[in-house]
Amino acid sequence: MSGLAAILAGRHEPGVFRWHAAFPPDQVAHTVEHAGWRFALLDAWPTDTKEEFLERITAALDFPDGNNLDALAASLDDLDVGDHGLVLLWEGWGPFAHQDEQAFSKALGVLSARAADQSRGKFVALLRGDGPDDVDIPSLD
Repeated sequence: MSGLAAILAGRHEPGVFRWHAAFPPDQVAHTVEHAGWRFALLDAWPTDTKEEFLERITAALDFPDGNNLDALAASLDDLDVGDHGLVLLWEGWGPFAHQDEQAFSKALGVLSARAADQSRGKFVALLRGDGPDDVDIPSLD
């Protein structure tokens, strides 16, 4: 978990990353929470539409119903990340990225914008699993 550990310790900037570590979600949650951060799991298998993505991320982050990316962005702006920050582990992002490249790109933009705005607290999204190689997401490994 070295890349994630560096973020949790403040030695690496938060952001949106591909993450290839094979740790079970409950072990990731334990590590994140032990460091004082909040953890959320977005289990997106086999999500491949924008509507399914919005439904699942809304549930994962316990947001009010949101049926569009603007509502997601607004909810992320108001997100309580706790004292240190929040790590969102997005399992199974590949089907959505393959099926609807445009919607995936916009969703990724919303998450990236939130991660870049640390004035509202630190936010990290870890995209885990196979996905398209041509998507410009830095690796945290």
